[in-house]
Order: sequence, then C-alpha cells, then structure tokens
Amino acid sequence: MTNRYDTAVTRFSPNGHLFQVDYAFEAANRGACALGVKTKDSVILGVERKVIPKLQESSTIKKISQIDSHLAMTYAGLTSDARQLIQGVVLKCQQYGLDYDQKPSVNYVAKYVANVKQEYTQVGGRRPFGILSLLIGFDQNKAPMLYLMEPSGSYSVWKAKAIGRGTKGAMEVLEKNYKDELSHEAGIRLAIEALMEVAEGGHKNIEIAFMKNDEKLTFLSEEDIKKVSDEIEKEKQPAAGK
Repeated sequence: MTNRYDTAVTRFSPNGHLFQVDYAFEAANRGACALGVKTKDSVILGVERKVIPKLQESSTIKKISQIDSHLAMTYAGLTSDARQLIQGVVLKCQQYGLDYDQKPSVNYVAKYVANVKQEYTQVGGRRPFGILSLLIGFDQNKAPMLYLMEPSGSYSVWKAKAIGRGTKGAMEVLEKNYKDELSHEAGIRLAIEALMEVAEGGHKNIEIAFMKNDEKLTFLSEEDIKKVSDEIEKEKQPAAGK
C-alpha cells in the first residue's frame, strides 16, 4: 500500500518525518564512498571511483571539484544532482567575488549550499537533492576547515568524515586512527587506509586530492596512492599472521 505521506515533499507524517528527505538520505548513502580529513596544515578529500566500462573516458567521471581557488567539494549520491548543485555554487562564488572584490569564506559557501538544499525540502514541485556533500577550504585565520552538508539542509564542521556506501568501515578507521595536529603525510595515509576498507579493486579505484593554504587543489598521482597502499598492506600482513 502506498504511503500517502511520501507523495509530496511538503507533507509531514504523523511522527514528524518528511519521507522524501529520508529517501534523499538513502540515495546519498547508496553512492560511492567519499571522505574528508583535516590535518594541521591541509585538508584532504578522498573518493572511491566507480569501475567504468573499458571504452568509457575516465575523465568524464569527476567526483572531486574545485569550487573556487580556495575551495573544493566532493559528494556521495546522485551524480546529476551533484553536477547541478556544484555549477550553482561555482557561479555563486564568482558573483560574490564580483560584488565584494574578495573570496567568499568557507562558512559562507557551506551555509549557501545548506540553504539551497533546505529550500528543496519545503517547496512543492521539487524534490530534495539526493547527495551528501563535503566542502573543504581555509578560514580567515588560515585554519583548514571541513564541512558536511546534508540533504535536509543541515551542515556541520568535522575533523574527519566519511559519507556514502561503506561509511561504517571507513569511519571506524578514521575514528581509531585520527589524532589532533595530524601531519599532512599522516592524513593522506589515513584517507587511503579508510578508503581501502570499502573500495573495490584496491588503490586503482581510489582518488585523493588535497588543499593547502593559498594553494590550489592538488591531486595525488596513482603512483603515490599505490605506494602508500602497498605500505599499508605490508604492515597488515605481519599483524594478520599473529
């Protein structure tokens, strides 16, 4: 029997649920895993890349996007929803720069993304964005920042966060190994180790990018990712044999 409370995004159920928002969370949680890790001098994004058909151009699959010279974003969930949202955020940052002759803060952009998502939860004829988003950048004090924006319109600040499919395993690694004042190299290793818990095909389907203060987004090479993943595998082998 069809639930009469899930036919419209603006209709609450008797127990206070907006079912379309719940469904949007479910869509996001079924997406390929993505994560963010904040270190003392950088912020790192990592994603699980999907296995693509042999004849498809891999460059058309893009899960980490530079929003502005000091901002980057990734997501878990519906790619088409993410593309639409990211295009709007890029335009908003450009407009802000023209209006105020300065770059928007990380908090401003995170709040803007959250507001856009929230608007889609209370307007008839629309549906919520089926994505969880992670935004990285540096605040006015040059401190690295990591924001999570949810389909409901909520946003929060994290030290490390995984989203999408396999979040439980990735979060266990992050929670167990994360330390305050983490170095950049240790943060890269932690991100790769967490993604290795969920990524099919190992390091070949892992993508890592990072940002340092006053520097643009930098992608880690496949060779560097393989080197770190091989080191992690070697360290696990003796432990498994005990």
